[in-house]
Amino acid sequence: MSGPLRRLWGKTGGDRAPTERVQELPVDKVFPGPYQPRRVFSDEGIDELVETIRRHGLIQPIVVRPVGEGFEVVAGERRLRAVKRLGLSTIPAIVRDLGDREAAALALIENLQRESLSPIEEAVAYQKLMELHGLTQEALARELGKSQSTIANKLRLLSLPDFVQEALAERRISERHARALLAVTDEDALRQLLAEITERELTVKETEARVRALAEGKRGTSRKGAKGVFRGNTRGVARDLRIALNTLRRAVEMVREAGVDAEVEEHVEEGQIVLRVVLRKRA
Repeated sequence: MSGPLRRLWGKTGGDRAPTERVQELPVDKVFPGPYQPRRVFSDEGIDELVETIRRHGLIQPIVVRPVGEGFEVVAGERRLRAVKRLGLSTIPAIVRDLGDREAAALALIENLQRESLSPIEEAVAYQKLMELHGLTQEALARELGKSQSTIANKLRLLSLPDFVQEALAERRISERHARALLAVTDEDALRQLLAEITERELTVKETEARVRALAEGKRGTSRKGAKGVFRGNTRGVARDLRIALNTLRRAVEMVREAGVDAEVEEHVEEGQIVLRVVLRKRA
């Protein structure tokens, strides 16, 4: 890693410089930070952490920064929640003087390193890192050691309506289910299909088949002038753009599925959404 995230990588969690020391801070003076990408905190996961701390203590200190008369968590909100649940009065912490941008990046990287985020939380983290440091998808992929297509696929999930994102964040559906739903633009049809997936526990293949059936139904009714679930936008330009973008993204996915090494990069430039598609020749 050689870009703007280099000096933050590996400085999360309990890692500390030789000059830093662990301090015991009053729990009532420590509060969650605003840059936490995690949307859902599993009660079961917190309970397991509580038991670990009860038996072995808090092995890895949290990272905080001074704010006002207290301390804001940069890394370790789950540990703070577990310590509070145990009723402890203090928590081990490393105190660092960090600006907003650096604190946000550190919080996002810490969560990405732990690989415990849901796909939608991971997508939000990628988006925020790109915004904070002015990175393209390709540049972020290089920084994190991931493929550009991995970053792009995660970011596409953010175009889903909030209720689908919530289902994904709560792990009621898988990432592959969510990606199949990207093709459905009618909100009512999407709600019905989401309910069917969760209630009937549809597999990804069954979900994809249902989406294709909806598309076929749309094509059949459109010849008669009727409205379909893939109909044109009645909610303005923003909706039209999302439909167009999803169509282009799906086209690239179909190219990949056909065995072609394809990547797509998206960015906003002077009020325009620019998509760059790269097709690589096989050696």
